[in-house]
Amino acid sequence: MEYADEIKIKDLEVLTYTIPAKTPEADGTISWNSTTMVLVKVMAAGATGIGYTYAHPSAAVFIHQTLKIIVIGSNALNISRNHNCMVKAIRNNGNCGIAMMAVSAVDNALWDLKAKILQLPLCRLLGTVRDSMPIYGSGGFTTYTDKQLEEQLGGWANEGICFVKMKIGAHFSKDPHRIEVARKAIGDNAGLFVDANGAYTVRQALMLEEKCRQNRIDWFEEPVTSDNIKGLKFIRDHSDANTNIAAGEYGYNLFYFVKLLEAGAVDILQCDATRCGGITNFLKVAALAEAQQTPFSSHCAPSLHLHPSLGLPPFYIAEYFYDHVRIEKMAFDGFCEPVNGCMKPDLSRPGFGLTLKEKDMEKYKS
Repeated sequence: MEYADEIKIKDLEVLTYTIPAKTPEADGTISWNSTTMVLVKVMAAGATGIGYTYAHPSAAVFIHQTLKIIVIGSNALNISRNHNCMVKAIRNNGNCGIAMMAVSAVDNALWDLKAKILQLPLCRLLGTVRDSMPIYGSGGFTTYTDKQLEEQLGGWANEGICFVKMKIGAHFSKDPHRIEVARKAIGDNAGLFVDANGAYTVRQALMLEEKCRQNRIDWFEEPVTSDNIKGLKFIRDHSDANTNIAAGEYGYNLFYFVKLLEAGAVDILQCDATRCGGITNFLKVAALAEAQQTPFSSHCAPSLHLHPSLGLPPFYIAEYFYDHVRIEKMAFDGFCEPVNGCMKPDLSRPGFGLTLKEKDMEKYKS
């Protein structure tokens, strides 16, 4: 193996895949028929690291035109320096949105590469405090019929996934009925989470939470837009003590997470390594949550969050999002199937433990 100071990154490649949804899907504010994965490969010392984000294809253009030149020739083991250089490079494009999602994909690939060069699973490189990652099944789209809702959420509960989440917010008057359907499908012993994706006003959110108390909502995600920090705080202060308010999935920089925590706006802080600046910032956000004694949860992309989550003391639970689970099973060898509501890494595989199924994914290239 080369000396650490001489392990230079030889190349970076960006691939974009667009995968059609099985059926039309929607949440409280938008609808979609497909999901795009922007995947990065970085090569050094005979190893290839892969990382990705779920973003618009323009993220791939940004990586190719702005970030690639920063990474090639840099030290593969010095991720902090690479991350800092990328964040500086996006200054005039804003440290959020597409630019930060592009940084996230590259940063994730760099962590995978480093672990592969050292021939370690990423969780061993980062250190662990637990052996597996608890998950909640996430789907229940607002386009689903009652039967589809029952089958999906009830199916997860029957498989031993004891927490499930459904989308609400598209039709305020129908949501109490849909929540009742979901509760009956999963039974009284499973936790029911709801996600409005910011569709409600503050008053609507409180009205819904009050109407649905008999069906026990354990987690209310983004009852109002996560930019409305005062609104989140108000809802948290005036909702049932058993209902946890969650937000953070649209956090693109550390300052946003600090604002959420300092305002006391959430019971559970969410974070997404495909948006927040990759694994590098994901770990920093977890430290912020730990300092505020706030439970920490990963948003979507379960295969990316599995390894880092195992080393985080404040980590509570991971989102096992239907769309991304489906895509990650299609895209990678090494996807870890959950057992008894938890995902556990294959420690015989280095890095994230994922290998791209290039031939299978060729037809989705965009």
